Amino acid sequence: MLIVAGVIQIDAAKRAEADAAFAKMREATLEEPGCIEYQAYSGRDDAGTVFMFEKWQDQAALDAHFASPHMAEFGAALGGLGVTAMDVKKYEVSSEGSVP
Repeated sequence: MLIVAGVIQIDAAKRAEADAAFAKMREATLEEPGCIEYQAYSGRDDAGTVFMFEKWQDQAALDAHFASPHMAEFGAALGGLGVTAMDVKKYEVSSEGSVP
């Protein structure tokens, strides 16, 4: 399993546009084979902070996601959101279990 997680800083004045772009992206992405979870959350104290969290079955599913038309559309939308910083990373998970 793969986890993709990180933080994107956008222009806070573009928050509504960002929410619409992420909602459209999420709807399409959750239909993809191998997508287990896809979420974006705005910061509690900063409308310009977006937290990303994704779970993927494997690298092939993630590769297909990056090649999808809705990913290209989302990338174009990001370009209009005043992105000032992006720190999104991929993590390979070797095991999973409950937290006590």
